[in-house]
Amino acid sequence: MSTGTKVLLLHGGLLIALFALQFVLPAYHHGNLARIMVLASYAVGYNILFGYTGLLSLGHALFFAAGMYGMGLTVTHLGWTPAPALIAGVAAGAAVSAALGLLALRTVGVAFMIVTLMFAQAGYLTVLYFGKWTRGDEGFVIQQAQRMLWGIDLSDPGNRYFAALALFAVSLLVCLWLVRRPFGKTLIAIRENEERVRMLGYDTFAHKLGAMVISGTISAAAGALYGLLFGYAGASFAGVQYSIFPLLWVLLGGAGTVLGPFIGTLFMFYLIDLSSGVTTAYMLIAGVVLVLLTLFAPQGLAGELRRRLWGWLP
Repeated sequence: MSTGTKVLLLHGGLLIALFALQFVLPAYHHGNLARIMVLASYAVGYNILFGYTGLLSLGHALFFAAGMYGMGLTVTHLGWTPAPALIAGVAAGAAVSAALGLLALRTVGVAFMIVTLMFAQAGYLTVLYFGKWTRGDEGFVIQQAQRMLWGIDLSDPGNRYFAALALFAVSLLVCLWLVRRPFGKTLIAIRENEERVRMLGYDTFAHKLGAMVISGTISAAAGALYGLLFGYAGASFAGVQYSIFPLLWVLLGGAGTVLGPFIGTLFMFYLIDLSSGVTTAYMLIAGVVLVLLTLFAPQGLAGELRRRLWGWLP
């Protein structure tokens, strides 16, 4: 069996399994998995920039929140229907990521991390400053009547699950397609040795900017759909923790692997969920597990599978 066939069977099998789980999962886990798939799409976007291009951003909450508020504000204050509101959210994320990329990519290393963090904090403070429209920390609820997409009620658990699955499937397939194309292979080469790639005649700035825009657009799509599916937009989604979360998910699952973001998001979500049912110090348990994984699986869960068993994993 060729490598390409193995890759398609594995990733296609995951999507088929997620589709089938819709009909057998109990209500609690059904809702959890819908949320996990949207957040995993956010992590997929982050992974394109960090895992494949080697750019450590601490400001991705800016893109997630741009999508969420681009959608939420147009629905709430302009009376837009969900379809154009989702497009507005994705467009907002693409525009913000392009603008930030043009500025932040003039720096490297720690400076890049600091610049992205600063802009994300500026976005968070902007949400608080314009509290008259954003409702600040309190946020605002998107009513059920405003969540009807082409006659489909996205507040219904079944419809919400399929919408989350559709977003995750598109994000996963886009990432899989990207990393197998010359553009994606150039991004990986930039991650490994940017100077050598530049010497070969490639425009590394343009490639990194492209990666930033793609990453920000996918992250914004996740933010927009998250707000629409779960009916809420708040300033907490623009906070620094939502820049740290995708980093943790990608590191846990395996940076530079297509399946890593989903595995890391699933693992982290249920680690916190289960440990919080045992003790109020659930973050201590989560921290210990994370440290152990870092020590014994430094390439992440999917990364270790690739290193030990399946060297063909993209």
